[in-house]
Amino acid sequence: MSIDWLPQTALIYILIFARLGTLIMLMPGFSSQRLPMRMRLTLALVFTFIMYPLISQYYPTQTVTFYPAIFLLLSEIGVGLIIGGVTRILMSAAQVAGTVIAFQTGLSFAQTADPTQGGVQGAIFGNFIAVLGVTMVFTLDLHHLVLAAIYNSYSLFLPGAALDLRDAADMAIEVIAGSFVVGVQMSAPFIVFGLVFYFGLGLLARLMPQLQVFFIAMPANIAIGLLLFVLLLTMIMTWYMNHIEQFLLRMIG
Repeated sequence: MSIDWLPQTALIYILIFARLGTLIMLMPGFSSQRLPMRMRLTLALVFTFIMYPLISQYYPTQTVTFYPAIFLLLSEIGVGLIIGGVTRILMSAAQVAGTVIAFQTGLSFAQTADPTQGGVQGAIFGNFIAVLGVTMVFTLDLHHLVLAAIYNSYSLFLPGAALDLRDAADMAIEVIAGSFVVGVQMSAPFIVFGLVFYFGLGLLARLMPQLQVFFIAMPANIAIGLLLFVLLLTMIMTWYMNHIEQFLLRMIG
């Protein structure tokens, strides 16, 4: 029985793991420091094993020498970094909206660690939206689109092909702009609320200079902001899920 196919199979498995492992290490939720490194590594190895029959056709079937194999490995890691980085930028719309909402409601000082972005500090509203967004991705079965987008990435970024950094930069800039626009749209009612509320407080402060209007009105500002957040949460998450879905559909083509 010949086992000459084992080195080639192991090489293809390592190349697939280089892209998928890098992607998983950067994906929102999986990049959290609260998730043990061994669990993330195991998930990446199992996911690579599952995707191997579907993806191995994109890799060279003939024997690859040392230096071309190293080039393929670095290329796959680069593709994983690009896709994973763009995915993290995509999810930053939650932090944009959360920061604006926190600023308008007077809770900008409330900072917590965002588990979906690797544990970085962020506004508590943004962290809540980000965690709820990851939960809704699985609840609404959008993770099927994520899997389809990962599979289709092998058609967009062929293994061994030179990376087009210009197209990658254009995609990153487009995702940054889109995430900022969606974040502002999600927080638009709170921007209007902040303008009206602080305009009224400014008039009241001019009429009664002896009274500390802004200090007294702070509890009302927080209470009204929290009430608006509860009432508008469905609209906010609809915008957020549509933003993620549109990106995934574009990746699928």
